[in-house]
This record gives sequence, C-alpha cells and structure tokens, in this order.
Amino acid sequence: MMTIGLQHFLIVSGLLFSLGIFGIMTRKNAVMVLMGIELILNSANINFIAFAKYGNFGYHGQMIALFVIILAAAEAAIALAIVLNIYKNFSTVNVDEVNKLKE
Repeated sequence: MMTIGLQHFLIVSGLLFSLGIFGIMTRKNAVMVLMGIELILNSANINFIAFAKYGNFGYHGQMIALFVIILAAAEAAIALAIVLNIYKNFSTVNVDEVNKLKE
C-alpha cells in the first residue's frame, strides 16, 4: 500500500507552479494571466500546508495559507476591476494591445 508523502505534495505543487508560469508567459488575455497568478498562489499554499504537516511546524503553515487565500481574493477583486475598466476604455482585454496606459 502506497502512502502519500511530502514528495507527492511537492510534485503537485511544482506542476501547478509550472502551469501558472506557462499561463502567464503564453497568454495575452488579462483574465488568463490572472488565472495563472492564482495557480501560482495555490501551489504556494500546497507547499505551506505540506511543510506544516510533515515538518512539525504546528499551525503556522495553515495560518500563512489562510493569509495567502485572503490575499488572492483581494487580488482577484482588484484585478478584475482593473480589467473591466481597461475593457471599458480600450474595448479589449489583451495585454499586448493596452500600451496607451503609459501616456
């Protein structure tokens, strides 16, 4: 019988992190970039929880993961408001086409 260990959590976390980086680097749609950022934050949460469980750190990993979840919710709300404002002004959510914000 196989037991799930720290290595399994780290592999899943690494895969989520890699998918998040891939999503950020290859997508032009701002919503897809935000989804990539959420995947990266979720991979960090998996690491915090796994190291808290297998490293005997008590509840510190869970508390940090809860803080990251709150941070991700605030980031999603603010970022979606910015994306909606960009769509209202430029009629697009492609990151490459919105270069007039510099002016």
